[in-house]
Amino acid sequence: MKQTFRFSGTGGQGLITAGIILAEAALLDGKMAIQSQSYGPEARGGSSKAEVIISDEAIHFGRVMHPETLLVMSQEAADKYSADCTPDSLIITDSLFVENVPVSAQRVDLPITRTAVSTCGKALFANIVALGAVAALTNCVSVASLTKAVLDRVPKGTEDANKKALAAGIALAKGVAKAA
Repeated sequence: MKQTFRFSGTGGQGLITAGIILAEAALLDGKMAIQSQSYGPEARGGSSKAEVIISDEAIHFGRVMHPETLLVMSQEAADKYSADCTPDSLIITDSLFVENVPVSAQRVDLPITRTAVSTCGKALFANIVALGAVAALTNCVSVASLTKAVLDRVPKGTEDANKKALAAGIALAKGVAKAA
């Protein structure tokens, strides 16, 4: 089984880090994973994306052509990176920053940044909240592996806040599942 992900937003939101963490969690689960990234020359403030492919078998092509799961954390990202989604794609948006997604697909709007602020006191943790939600909605990696990958990657002294952010993202996804 193969799953493809694209995390997109604005440079500085930590989405490339989130992509790296997701790929590392997949490896911890014994799966194959490829991660790639792209960002504009302005880096912080410009658009950015990270793509991840997770598979139980060898991955022979490392680009995401039609993401099965697209996370969009800014309106610019929704406009720029959603065009190659299919009607079967799952688009997860940060409801604070994304109003319109220009393609027809399954869509889940979540208060990602608001949850990061209310749970951890800073929007800086929104990428980890989003990562928890994505993992819970797609069952792509185990919670144990994702937690380990997060804790291995985040700055020392922020472990507790990142664990809270991850749990908050998982809870957001579970709330969506219950509402459906």
